[in-house]
Amino acid sequence: MPDHLLSVADYAALGEPDSGFTELVEGRLVMSPSPKRRHNKALYALARQLEAQLPDHLEFVQDIDVDLGLVPSGEPGFARRPDLIIALREAGERIDEEDTMYHADDVVVVVEIVSPGSKRTDYVTKHGEYADAGIPHYWIVDLSEPVSLVACHQAGELGYQDAPATTGEFAATEPFPVKLDLDRLLT
Repeated sequence: MPDHLLSVADYAALGEPDSGFTELVEGRLVMSPSPKRRHNKALYALARQLEAQLPDHLEFVQDIDVDLGLVPSGEPGFARRPDLIIALREAGERIDEEDTMYHADDVVVVVEIVSPGSKRTDYVTKHGEYADAGIPHYWIVDLSEPVSLVACHQAGELGYQDAPATTGEFAATEPFPVKLDLDRLLT
């Protein structure tokens, strides 16, 4: 474990841990356990539903670091590893070429699937961080019965405006037309 606060560049240089995953919060390395089977199955089912509905200029990527850009380069930073992002395809090509991480302005939608130990983090902490980073849309998927999705979108200086939790079928026209069968995430 580092003995000092990390910048995003310092964090990127650490590489992958042996187990679980890490995120960077105000320069501090935060360790998280690997997701459980149920979480991973829901994530895969969500990705499968999204794949056919994404416009050509967008792509989804699971479990990848995003530099939130909340502080100047070199200062103790913020890098989160959302469950899934929908990002600009051209950004993915740049990331592959430069071997770097996504920036918040590459991301159109960030998706978190709530785990038993992440409820407050997903609904409160990440909600504020993703809004402050300027990510236009944040979807919070809660696997508690009934499975629900809270769609949050940027509302200017107020940060995110949250729609009521949706169960059954989630449908949206922004940032692209999409329909998701939430009940099929756990089957």
